[in-house]
Formats: sequence, C-alpha cells, structure tokens
Amino acid sequence: MPKPAKPKVTIYTDGACSANGTTQSRGGWAAVLVCDDADQAKELSGAERPATNQRMEIRAVIEGLRALKKPCNVTVYSDSAYVVSCMNQRWFDRWRRNGWLNSSKKQVANRQLWEDLLDAVENGGHRANFKKVKGHANLPGHAYSEAERYNQRCDELAVAACSVL
Repeated sequence: MPKPAKPKVTIYTDGACSANGTTQSRGGWAAVLVCDDADQAKELSGAERPATNQRMEIRAVIEGLRALKKPCNVTVYSDSAYVVSCMNQRWFDRWRRNGWLNSSKKQVANRQLWEDLLDAVENGGHRANFKKVKGHANLPGHAYSEAERYNQRCDELAVAACSVL
C-alpha cells in the first residue's frame, strides 16, 4: 500500500530590524503558512533583542517550519538572498566540513540559527524548496504576485513585532 502524499505547504517569511546590529536593535520576524487543504493562512510573528536583519530572516524560516505538525512538502519564499542561496547552493555542507568556518576562515555568523534551520529541515521530515521573492514589491503601479503579496504581509507583521519590544 503506497504511503499517503505529504501535505503541501507554502511558507512566506520576512525579517525586520530597527537599529540593525547595534546594542539597541530590535528585531522582528514573521511567517505566513498556506496549506493546500486549509481555508485560511496561519500568521506567526515574534521579536528579539538585540538582533540583526539576517538573524530575523533565518528565524522566520525556522519558526515557520517548526509550526508544521507533520512532515510536509514545503516551498519557502524569502526575500533574503542569504537564506535562499545558502539553502539552494548548500553552503552549509562546506561550513560543516570546515568546522563552521566560512571561506575567509572566520566563524560562520549565526551558526546556532543555521543549525536550528538545518535541524528543522533535515529532522522534521520535510522536503523543502527555497525560492527568492522580491521584497517590498508594493510599489505604486506594480501588479505584484501572490508571493510578493504574502511577503509584504510578512514585512508588516515583522515590523509590527519590532515595535513591541
């Protein structure tokens, strides 16, 4: 008897940071989960202090994946070239081989978050596909795609989360 197909889920993510990289920084992250078999999207958001924009971009993906209750076929949309490139080009393979040193022989920034993200993908049983979406696409006269619309919603949620700290 064949296994039932994994549910299909699309996760849209974004991170935001006020005073990026300083001791005064406030970061927010957001994820919107859209399941093929659900009527409504699920919105998640949170905040951290101190933070960087890159940390919040990674955190958004982690929290979106952690919200899944069972293994899924997941498409993750992010406006972070850093996140999408790392996952699609498998930079983490080299980082792991090199003891989490980057090509400049320096410690990989945000190592714990990368390890958490890899754990969520590899040990969550998900088949994950990462796609880059244009951020801040809500320009006047621009007919934006569904992915851009959800990314804009994530941006709104992440920015709002920053302001509660």
